Amino acid sequence: MLTPIRQRLPLQFQAARRASSPLSFPRSYSTTAFLNSRNPFVIGGGEHPPTKVLVIGGSYAGLAATTTLLDLCRGKTSTGSIPPDGVNIKSRSPINITLVDERDGFYHLIGSPLALASESYSKKAWMKFWSLPALQVPNLKIIQGSITAVDCGRKVATIKTSSGGREEGYDYLVAASGLRRVFPVVPQSLTEKDYLQEAKEQIEKIKSSKEAIVVIGGGAVGIEMAAELKLVHPYKSVMLIHSHEKLLSAEPLPDDLKDKTLELLEEGGVEVLLGQRVTSAKEIKSGDGSKVYKVVLGDGTELSASHVIWAISKAVPTTTYLPPAALDSNQLVKIDAKMNFTGGVPNSAHHFAVGDLVSWSGIKRCGAAMAMGHNAAFNIHQQLLEARAGKRAEFIEFPELPPMIALAVGKKAISYSPNAGTEEGAEVMRNFFGDDLGLKICYDHLRLSVESSYSLGGK
Repeated sequence: MLTPIRQRLPLQFQAARRASSPLSFPRSYSTTAFLNSRNPFVIGGGEHPPTKVLVIGGSYAGLAATTTLLDLCRGKTSTGSIPPDGVNIKSRSPINITLVDERDGFYHLIGSPLALASESYSKKAWMKFWSLPALQVPNLKIIQGSITAVDCGRKVATIKTSSGGREEGYDYLVAASGLRRVFPVVPQSLTEKDYLQEAKEQIEKIKSSKEAIVVIGGGAVGIEMAAELKLVHPYKSVMLIHSHEKLLSAEPLPDDLKDKTLELLEEGGVEVLLGQRVTSAKEIKSGDGSKVYKVVLGDGTELSASHVIWAISKAVPTTTYLPPAALDSNQLVKIDAKMNFTGGVPNSAHHFAVGDLVSWSGIKRCGAAMAMGHNAAFNIHQQLLEARAGKRAEFIEFPELPPMIALAVGKKAISYSPNAGTEEGAEVMRNFFGDDLGLKICYDHLRLSVESSYSLGGK
């Protein structure tokens, strides 16, 4: 009998941040040795061949699922694993994981507003997979590439890399490829080298600006981008333009949060223009021959800007590789509380989806993405224990999530949750983001610095 248990969402998952890990472009990349079926890496011994798990996407949700599963299958308790009372997770299970991502490293999406404003920070925000100690284990294979198709009935995925395409069989699949966002919300580069150049070019444009820097869109991305630009470049004129009368107009959040966010922006020196739609932003030559933008508003007002940043594009789910039956009308993955595919997909108990690409309640955010990754890993491990040791699987069910958010607005942060209400200030910044826009918090929570206690020889 498979027993569901409601999950208790830990505090560290409450950090309400937007997260994304796009996946669709072809590249080829491989790290860490991977022992084949003739010489399987069996953690803790045993006669069973390793279970094959395919994780699609190497951002917050995908890495949370990967590191948690590695820990659980070594008989360890992972950061995000909160087993219900009486549930034994100490049994070891042999496992081989294949992680596929279009990039050659983990990009800290939360830090994008700062990474595209500060060259020193941009160098920290991208970490190649091979540089992360937690991923240097023999039973993890990392491929830089894209998934073009998944056959749930056969349990086979098609992987496309720069060297061509091939099929990869699996026992369990975790879809965590997120949403695709455009630049400058997310860098479009697929390698660290290209990303650093992309960030450098963006920062040079900011530094050379003589006129105002205009950010269009008063959602979370636009707010944080405008705030970080003004914080890093205090002598530049930064203007945020939003078509609605209140910021964060698309989110089901209370007005006091939206009003206080406006106050924090203006307190930080950002000029905010509400209730005005930008109808065009055309590049022209100024009197001295330099390039500027003529920004035209709905009421006919014209503004001059050295640089224009559009922060209003809609994110697109990266789910084209999945069968239509698994998707809703918005192309998000339909799941149940155990993170399993629904919609009549074959072998649904062996297919999980986590992070921004799922159809679930709440605002898309990093905390929820990591929590879902942990949840899926725990439930996969429970199935392994049942299959290998005859122990009854006791699943954790993911809760419905109310609207929650946390925003870094210059030197302060503002947050909202139904329990705590709206809070703002320097302490909120420390609690949610530390001093690096959450880089160390996420790095530690994902246990990326924790080296495996197993060598290539299995010791």
